[in-house]
Amino acid sequence: AARIKRYVINPLGHKWTHHNITYRILKFPNTLNVDDTRKAISIAFTKWSDVSPLTFTEVTDGNTTADIAIGFYTYNHTDCWWSPLHPCFDGLNGELAHAFLPPRGEIHFDNHEFWILGRSRFSWKQGVWLNDLVQVAAHEIGHALGLWHSRDPTALMHPNATNTGQRSVAQDDVWGIQRLYGCLDKKRVCDPWARLGFCERRRSFMRKNCPRRCDLCLQPLEAVATPTPPPANVKLKLVPRGKVVGFRCGSRNPRSAPKVSWYKDGEQILASIPGYIVVKDRDLRIIANEFNEGVYTCRVHRRGDAVSANSWAIRLKPEQASNS
Repeated sequence: AARIKRYVINPLGHKWTHHNITYRILKFPNTLNVDDTRKAISIAFTKWSDVSPLTFTEVTDGNTTADIAIGFYTYNHTDCWWSPLHPCFDGLNGELAHAFLPPRGEIHFDNHEFWILGRSRFSWKQGVWLNDLVQVAAHEIGHALGLWHSRDPTALMHPNATNTGQRSVAQDDVWGIQRLYGCLDKKRVCDPWARLGFCERRRSFMRKNCPRRCDLCLQPLEAVATPTPPPANVKLKLVPRGKVVGFRCGSRNPRSAPKVSWYKDGEQILASIPGYIVVKDRDLRIIANEFNEGVYTCRVHRRGDAVSANSWAIRLKPEQASNS
């Protein structure tokens, strides 16, 4: 059976238009020294350069502009205070980091957290979680390159990858990044290997070393999972292009905070993408544009069962022709 597609590329199609991408660390963390921070970020970028045509170079000259700006910040940082699509950080043990799609491509880490060069673990001495900077950075770099969250639980881009400790780029991540940027052969002998029939006889070996020569850059066509259908009670909203639209799931004043899940056109929204869509508990915010048109559904769950649901169909309001 064909493998179901799991990776998700942003529907806006945002990606970098060049392959030699630069980055700069604007602000370093309080809990990790400069050298180890640079090393962790470099290792995280290497995970993506190893499986794509992209190269990454750190810029340290303050007069040179970098493609991707990286910083460790506290609650109110950059434009989060006034931007409805950029959540501020929430302190220790909450959101660890977030990133913006190209061409903004910024990566923000929560400076309240304890960052380390090594695997995440709980420190009984300090009474806090020590967070693996390589793992979190590699995940956020995927967003800054144009990837959304994957539905493959083994993928680095899965929204739960931090909790599972997934540090390696999985095949699903490779397919996603190569669908955006293509792929390159790593060996000079790919042509003679292909003529010897290695593309078919040694498929996994050639996928790793000669994906372009064997036409293995992209995931083959596959069956698409059937999305969850929205309920029948759909409210239509006509919204001007560029306006931020907000929704709240459930009753106005519930006795206890309900567990909710959000869907767009039947496909679950797993996490926020700053600058595009923000999900926080019962609230969801989007910016109205052609790509965000669709049916948004929230479901309220109790004891594992969906007990109620609401849907909103978002359509762009037709623009009036100007008199000339």
